[in-house]
Amino acid sequence: KLMSKEVDILKRALLREKAARKAAEKILEEKARELFHISQKLETLLEEKSAQLQGVFENIIDAYVIIDLQGDILKFNDAATELFGYDIDVESVNVLSLVYKEDYQYAKDSFMSLRKNGFFKNYEARIYTKSKEIKWVHINASMVFDREVPIAAQGIVRDITAIKNLELQKKKLLLKLEESNDRLQEYAHVVSHDLKSPLRSLDALVHWIKEDNKGKFDEASLKNFDLIEVTLEKMELLISDVLHYSSIDAKNTDKVEVPLNDVVTELIDILYIPDHIEIKILQPFPVVNGDAIKLQQLFQNILSNAVKYNDKAIGLIEMSVKSLDDFYQFSIKDNGMGIEERFHDKIFELFHSLNKSKDSTGIGLSIVKKIVELHGGKIWLESKLGEGSVFHFTIKK
Repeated sequence: KLMSKEVDILKRALLREKAARKAAEKILEEKARELFHISQKLETLLEEKSAQLQGVFENIIDAYVIIDLQGDILKFNDAATELFGYDIDVESVNVLSLVYKEDYQYAKDSFMSLRKNGFFKNYEARIYTKSKEIKWVHINASMVFDREVPIAAQGIVRDITAIKNLELQKKKLLLKLEESNDRLQEYAHVVSHDLKSPLRSLDALVHWIKEDNKGKFDEASLKNFDLIEVTLEKMELLISDVLHYSSIDAKNTDKVEVPLNDVVTELIDILYIPDHIEIKILQPFPVVNGDAIKLQQLFQNILSNAVKYNDKAIGLIEMSVKSLDDFYQFSIKDNGMGIEERFHDKIFELFHSLNKSKDSTGIGLSIVKKIVELHGGKIWLESKLGEGSVFHFTIKK
């Protein structure tokens, strides 16, 4: 009996074990089927992503290059093949053979930096193509790792030859322009001296003729002599102003801290201001970094014009300043004759004068504009005919 019971227990245990095994096998089968479906989906997804990446690789505008750790090129996209001229499917190429001889050390140092840091940016150097053409390239590169072990390097290479050629042309043109400006300035000084000498001789001759023939000329002749003298004076002033204009450039600008409040106050004391005209400084003027003499000329020209062309019984000139982010903006306002809107830009052009007189050559406001631009600013005008004008200009802080 005891043996029979033990046999029954064993049988039941075996049956339970078989049932459990079948249940486990069923679960494993379902999981295996599920994993199989997942692996199929992943495989399909990987194939799709691989195809997409291959499309990006082939269609990227810039050249894309993969090299091994010895510098041998493993892969080019179409843009790289076109840039370098090599077909790496049929010929082996090492990147060092592409490097321009004068940039060889720079290239080696950059590659060492790539190995050490894992990347480099904004590498610019010259390379040889297969046809031995020299081109400028810009490269951003990074290392490729397998489980934190570097196995290769990849880089985006952009052809910047056209840009570099333009920069080189620009440098050459600027150098030629600078040389031309120097020669023109020298020429202007020579011409100024050569022109002024005969003018002074003519002025002296006219004066002697008048003195030697006192009482012999009629009124009309004397007026003609006066007209000749005025014309000679204006010609000499014009020559001086042209020379002054040509000599204003950035190269001979010595920038220091200039207390504009002192500059303007001294100017008001020096300039001839008629009793019926008042000049007001509405705010204290700042200290700016600039050329003291040129800044004095700037304010002197504008203030002189404001005084000269004020036709009101009670004249008023107001000077103000406000601080902007990177600039100071100055305003000089008068209640004088005013200027028609169609002339607001023309008055800053060379030789353009609205009021023809022996004291005006039409260069004063051109000089003002040039000085403002040399100090990083701009100048403009607000004005109404008969009501007055406001000259606004900025100077960089």
